[in-house]
Amino acid sequence: MPSQDAALPATLDPATRARILGAALPLRAPAGAVLFRPGDPCQGFVLLRAGRARVDLIAEDGHALLLYRVEPGQACAITTSCLFAGEAYSAEGTAETDCEGLLLPAPLFARLVEESAAFRTFVLAGFAARLAALMGRIEELSFRSVDARLAAYLLDRAPGTVAATQQEIASDIGTAREVVSRRLAAFAKAGLVHTERGAVTPLDLAGLTRIKDGTAVA
Repeated sequence: MPSQDAALPATLDPATRARILGAALPLRAPAGAVLFRPGDPCQGFVLLRAGRARVDLIAEDGHALLLYRVEPGQACAITTSCLFAGEAYSAEGTAETDCEGLLLPAPLFARLVEESAAFRTFVLAGFAARLAALMGRIEELSFRSVDARLAAYLLDRAPGTVAATQQEIASDIGTAREVVSRRLAAFAKAGLVHTERGAVTPLDLAGLTRIKDGTAVA
């Protein structure tokens, strides 16, 4: 099992690392646990050392839209924004796998940002990287067809069977479950995939690639 120190960025000086380890709180969450919901106050800055979390926008009808995932070494942009602005969360965070790491309480986070150039650089660089990724996500949802996004989703997880429900796929590619159901049925009719409950098996990777690249229509 990785040590608590493994959650810290390597660029931090020994004094700052010791300061964090002496004051941060241990964070553990099982797969499926909700880490925060819209309207929740931000308790602090999370440094993951193991696991993966996801952050979703939740519509009024309950549909979820994936914004991004957070893995060790990455920052949660919405958490960072909430800490800087003193605002509540506007999205939902969920542990996709068992997660472990450190929670830097908000007062400690503020002091470190003010007093440690290395920590401040780490936070701002992580925020900038996540913002760039979010812009890419917006571009994908705005300008790529559902077929192209669905094909890309399947190709990213090929070869082999993709274990995911249609609702999970819909959340990841930014559409409704009913749309995913119809498009998977069309893909299956065209011989591109085989579908079963809770799983999709890509069959024609070349065909899916053409759809992803916009050079074919399923």
